[in-house]
Amino acid sequence: MSAIAIALAEMGHEVSGTDLREHPVLERVRAAQVDVRIGHDRSLVHGVDAVTASSAIPDRNIELDEARNTNVTVLRRAGMLASICAQAKSIAVAGTHGKTTTTSMLMLMMAEAGMRPSFVVGGDVTDVGTGAQWTRGEWLVVEADESDGTHLELPLYGTILTNVEVDHLDHYGSFDAIVESFGTYLSQIDGPKVVCSDDAVASELATRHGAVTYGCEPGADIRATDVRADNGAFVFDVLQHDVRLGSIELPMRGIHNVVNATGAIAMALQVGVAFDDIRNALAKFGGVARRFDVRGVDGGATFVDDYAHLPSEISAVLAATRHSGDKWKRVIAVFQPNRYNRISEIWADYGAAFGDADIVVLTDIYASGTTPIPGVTGKLIVNAVTEHDPKQRVVWLPQRDDLVQFVAGEARDGDIVLSMGCGDIATLPSEVLDVRSPR
Repeated sequence: MSAIAIALAEMGHEVSGTDLREHPVLERVRAAQVDVRIGHDRSLVHGVDAVTASSAIPDRNIELDEARNTNVTVLRRAGMLASICAQAKSIAVAGTHGKTTTTSMLMLMMAEAGMRPSFVVGGDVTDVGTGAQWTRGEWLVVEADESDGTHLELPLYGTILTNVEVDHLDHYGSFDAIVESFGTYLSQIDGPKVVCSDDAVASELATRHGAVTYGCEPGADIRATDVRADNGAFVFDVLQHDVRLGSIELPMRGIHNVVNATGAIAMALQVGVAFDDIRNALAKFGGVARRFDVRGVDGGATFVDDYAHLPSEISAVLAATRHSGDKWKRVIAVFQPNRYNRISEIWADYGAAFGDADIVVLTDIYASGTTPIPGVTGKLIVNAVTEHDPKQRVVWLPQRDDLVQFVAGEARDGDIVLSMGCGDIATLPSEVLDVRSPR
């Protein structure tokens, strides 16, 4: 929502909004001349032309209720984002994960080429310090969220599809319905379609919809090859139909980010970005907030925060950490599960996700607006991990104070502490650092 607010303000609209509590992102929203208030108030929607809200906001919210009662237009987030996309030649990045990083990479490649793209993404792009910008140029690069069907409502010129995995079953009901939604999504796009062939489901969709494919595996139209780790970064060659285009230096950890970069490269080539501009943009890519975000070092221990919350994301981030070449002595993984309905459906899939961690610290579920389900707690993931590997050291700490104290006392010289999840776990590194080194 913050990115949408910033984009609308930069388009010249008068924008206001509310949140329940202060958050650092609100200062960036205010800097875009958005009138931000803390606490909801019915009077704040009086006199406005339209009201929009995240799908996480319940319909009974007093501002939404007041807008309906006073005949103010109420748009879902998807509707507002669709209206923004209609103002430019829009390229979206869709998929279960990897969207924010891939969107940011593509935007920076196009900017390097002088194409002045606007963008709306789900996290702050480190290189520009914001998650949105409206340049009034021809192009818009946008992240297409599938969680509530937003991706199906956007008027798009082209798309990247990163992968298709199990998630958001509360909205779709079944994995087949998720796959069908992405098939419908691809069928609606007349321009370039770029799809990851390393993902089996996405690869089948690519074949069905005549997409350009990318990845690290043989057979992809745009392929990363000769991939080698280099002290927390990667160097790799790019082939187009088995013809070498050149070498890329990517200052990020993790093979999954090499794949993300390859997807952005494939689309950049489709819209006419020169390979030299692609190479230059990636060489200085600063990443995205909450994607392997180093928050501090204390007593020789490194504290990192990451948005990873699905099993495959956790596995990828931990593998990237273990094999980055940084030579950390121990990897301590701290995970906060998210959404009761998600965990009720896929808790068993987390069992194998923590194999590259020396210690797994698990806390309770962050609701994210979902209703508690009897018997569904973070203890389900404790059970899944211990059943998968009885020798794995697993610590169950459902209370936040206990979690902070344990991590503060456990981390030692040479360790990396990696906190993961999409709830309020993002503040854990600062809480731990405060305990270890009181101001």
